[in-house]
Amino acid sequence: MKTDKNQIAVKTITKHALQLWCLLTAGLLLSACKPEAQVAKDVDPTGVYALVSVNGSTVPASVSHDGTALQVRSGSFTIKADGTCGTKTVFVPPSGTEATREVSATYTKEGSKLTMKWQGAGMTTGTIEGNTFTMDNEGMLFVYK
Repeated sequence: MKTDKNQIAVKTITKHALQLWCLLTAGLLLSACKPEAQVAKDVDPTGVYALVSVNGSTVPASVSHDGTALQVRSGSFTIKADGTCGTKTVFVPPSGTEATREVSATYTKEGSKLTMKWQGAGMTTGTIEGNTFTMDNEGMLFVYK
């Protein structure tokens, strides 16, 4: 039985194409097998954090809340080891007179997630990642460092 050069070339190309397909498939499968993010159990959130941005805008930041425009000038978030926390925010409402709002809460911690129960108000959640505390407050994203 005699094999001509065209048949050998076709077999070689087919072999290389199959090898390339196997490598690409293996690469795709391996890239999809990333380990799941682990929630750190030993995160110590205690400390005083300074407000750095609101809704992605660096403080001082002009923001809108419930249809009202205001400027957030500064803020801090204090997390204590006893399960309490508090925030102090300096802002300028439409009246133009600077105001300071201080509120307190109790919190529970699950890994890097904090759930705050505010005195006289509702609940919010936040997360600790490194030296950054991020809190979603009624759809507004506050980032503290």
